[in-house]
Amino acid sequence: MIALNDYLYSGDTVFRILKKYTEDLKCVAEENDSEVDRLHCNFLMQIMELLEHNDFLTAQSQKIREFYQYMAKQYPYLSFTFKGRIKSLIRAEAKFNGYIVEHVYNYYLKNHAYPPVDELKERLSCFRDLIAYRIVISMPKCHVGDEKEREQEEIRHLYDIANVLKVFLEERGFTAEPAGGIKLSDSPLLSEEVRPYYRDYIVNEEPDGYRSLHITFFDNSAHCYMEMQLRTKAMDDIAEIGPANHLGYEKKQESERARRDAVPVGECIYFDEAYERGMKLQQIELAKLDVNMFSAIDNSLINDGCGLYRGRLILPYEHLSRFQND
Repeated sequence: MIALNDYLYSGDTVFRILKKYTEDLKCVAEENDSEVDRLHCNFLMQIMELLEHNDFLTAQSQKIREFYQYMAKQYPYLSFTFKGRIKSLIRAEAKFNGYIVEHVYNYYLKNHAYPPVDELKERLSCFRDLIAYRIVISMPKCHVGDEKEREQEEIRHLYDIANVLKVFLEERGFTAEPAGGIKLSDSPLLSEEVRPYYRDYIVNEEPDGYRSLHITFFDNSAHCYMEMQLRTKAMDDIAEIGPANHLGYEKKQESERARRDAVPVGECIYFDEAYERGMKLQQIELAKLDVNMFSAIDNSLINDGCGLYRGRLILPYEHLSRFQND
């Protein structure tokens, strides 16, 4: 079995690593007649396309910036940031394999059998967040002093922004994708017109405390999907530097090992390989990697200019409350 880890010590660029990994995986897929490996190749090719042909990001980011300008006028008392990123290679690979492990495990527990390949392929064809933009808002203390009241005001504004965002972007060439009932919101602050399009992790808070609003759009000009995430500053802190931080692997490793214990080794090759690839990614020692444009002292001190580990930033904008320093 080949894995991404096998290609991270050659001194190549991320793009060349992707190309070699995809070519070798394609050969393995043909030798084993593996539909899942073929789908894996297609997924990696999507990432290559984003890295190689990303001129569309300029036009796309400009349209997102128009919403930033709208918010600056509509909410002069809020502070907020707009960020955009292309999902990094390691995280994208981890997510692909994680989907396989999760789906096979859940299906096996329910049916005491393994999912048909066609069903697994359908689960793996739903990646919509390789490109994502995030809006993070904050109500400065100078406007609302009480902490609980300030939190309520931030959440109210967040839903208000969510109610406007869908129509705003659809008027500029995007099409909102229905969420299919996943994390369906029952918040009275979210309008009925947009409710079916949002995955609401605020009213459906994750066990690790993760909270956010997610909506997916199809960019009709660039012919690609993108995800918009809306959070308050407190929610963003929990996601980025708190319990829900993507880099906190200990609980994830425990969960993955529990799934490995539940599914007998050797009975489902898709599960076995995805589990092994995922565990290898979690155990990477970044300081030992040899990837062009990447340096790391340890797993915390990283200088990554190529989208290997952290998300590749494509849209940094920040608006400070107009009256914050009065």
